Amino acid sequence: MAIKRALISVSDKQGILEFAKDLSSFGVEILSTGGTAKLFRDNNIPVIEVSDYTGFPEMLDGRVKTLHPKVHGGILGRRDLPEHVTAMNEAAIPNIDMVVVNLYPFEATVAKADCTLEDAIENIDIGGPAMVRSAAKNWKDVAVVTDASQYAGVIAEMKSTGGATSQATRFALSVAAFNRISNYDGAISDYLSSFNADGTRNDFPAQTNGRFVKLQDLRYGENPHQQAAFYRDLYPAPGSLVTAEQLQGKELSYNNIADADAAWECVKSFDSSLNTAACVIVKHANPCGVAVGINALEAYSKAFKTDPTSAFGGIIAFNATVDAAAAEAVAKQFVEVLIAPDFTADALAIFKAKANVRVLKIALPAGGETAWQKGRNSHDTKRVGSGLLIQTADNHQISMSDLKIVTKKQPTPEQLQDLLFAWRVAKYVKSNAIVFCGDGMTLGVGAGQMSRVDSTKIAAIKAQNAGLSLKNSAVASDAFFPFRDGVDVLAKAGAACVIQPGGSIRDDEVIAAADEHGLAMILTGIRHFRH
Repeated sequence: MAIKRALISVSDKQGILEFAKDLSSFGVEILSTGGTAKLFRDNNIPVIEVSDYTGFPEMLDGRVKTLHPKVHGGILGRRDLPEHVTAMNEAAIPNIDMVVVNLYPFEATVAKADCTLEDAIENIDIGGPAMVRSAAKNWKDVAVVTDASQYAGVIAEMKSTGGATSQATRFALSVAAFNRISNYDGAISDYLSSFNADGTRNDFPAQTNGRFVKLQDLRYGENPHQQAAFYRDLYPAPGSLVTAEQLQGKELSYNNIADADAAWECVKSFDSSLNTAACVIVKHANPCGVAVGINALEAYSKAFKTDPTSAFGGIIAFNATVDAAAAEAVAKQFVEVLIAPDFTADALAIFKAKANVRVLKIALPAGGETAWQKGRNSHDTKRVGSGLLIQTADNHQISMSDLKIVTKKQPTPEQLQDLLFAWRVAKYVKSNAIVFCGDGMTLGVGAGQMSRVDSTKIAAIKAQNAGLSLKNSAVASDAFFPFRDGVDVLAKAGAACVIQPGGSIRDDEVIAAADEHGLAMILTGIRHFRH
């Protein structure tokens, strides 16, 4: 279908001059509004003002300019229905073959810290969405362009067809247009639903409208009889898993993605701006080995020692560039997914021989600890039987001022560093979580048990199986000890100090047990359940 007449009205004018010039070169008559029309005239692009076209002036501060039968009739009229053709001829309404519209910047407006409700309301587009919906509905006869990224493809097709667009292109543009309108309306609903009756804002709106873009279909879900797909947020956080570039390897599976996210979120919580590297090995959503070192090789070697058995077939993540030395060490084991901010050419050459290994590159935002905050979701969600649980994400970072030493024995500076390391790791281990650490590495990890005592015993058994000593180790518990028995077990295993939230009605009993065993104990006042 040849394009003879196009209506252009854009808020974001990026690339619109070039696009309009290309349309004019095909002899397309251009209709436009206000600022867009002025831009075209200033750049010698022939244009007809919509108000001249309709014979009705813009009014109400521009709120009404395209809401007119001559506009919507020209867009919605079906060329294949004689009664439509007749009605349009009798009303002197010509066809409009293309609509080029992007909407008032509502999302960008409400993202500003100083945005008022009045600002938001004035940035709700009315005429734009109406034209987009009309054109998208009548896609068999009208091409609708809603984003500057579409300009080049449309013009390329018109050049190859002598000024026409194909039905396949028009349908694809229609789907993109309805998606854009859905996202726009969802953003408005989310924002307005967050207001309380007194005008204050609520962190959780009365209605939430999830909007995600599919990245890929997956072979199956957690199990082969389940179907699955992978989606991303419309505006993903920088440095998050969905921004990964897969450099090699098989297609990611559902479980690969879940475990890769757990590994990546944990490893990027370590400050990459310091002169140390961190490595996290995850198996079935739990870290089974975490360590820091002077480089990627040392960090990996220490992390692997924690639990070589569980590391088999695991997910490995680094917060530093992987070089040839680290790559050679990793390549000796079976690894499902390898993640890092970057890889040297020599490292990638080593993994070429392991064609099935999925190698992901994810750029970390600059700024050390700030990078972790920038790359975090603001909220977490979980589906529960026809419902949705939403919470603010567990983005708490502990500071020295949070710590309260409650035992007679004080931790040494070295023990304090190991305790903070263990606490950081425990945050990413499924509850109930117990993590033994020492010298910047995990020594034993107990995860996901109904009893904290059992988690402690499992962590000790893991260390024993790996040939690691727990003597003078530091221990983190993600939640308080409800009884002294957990402290008794970890002390028997060789721990010298422990960090935990506190808050149990038996805190005094637990602290007394620590004193009895000669342990140093720190309370954080913060719990890190992970379910």
